[in-house]
Amino acid sequence: MTTWEYVTVPLLVHATKQILDNWGSDGWELVQVVPGLTPENLVAYLKRPINAPGASA
Repeated sequence: MTTWEYVTVPLLVHATKQILDNWGSDGWELVQVVPGLTPENLVAYLKRPINAPGASA
C-alpha cells in the first residue's frame, strides 16, 4: 500500500506554472487548486509517496 505525504503551497497567479513545475520536479503531484485569501493568490494541494527518492521518512 502506498503511503502519501501532503503539502499546501501558495501560488501567485502570474507564476503558477513555474511554481508547480518546481514542485513537480521534486516528485510532488498536484491534487487540487483552491482560491486563496485574495484574487491574486491560489493554494495548491500536492502529494507524493513517502518512499519516493528525496521524500522525508
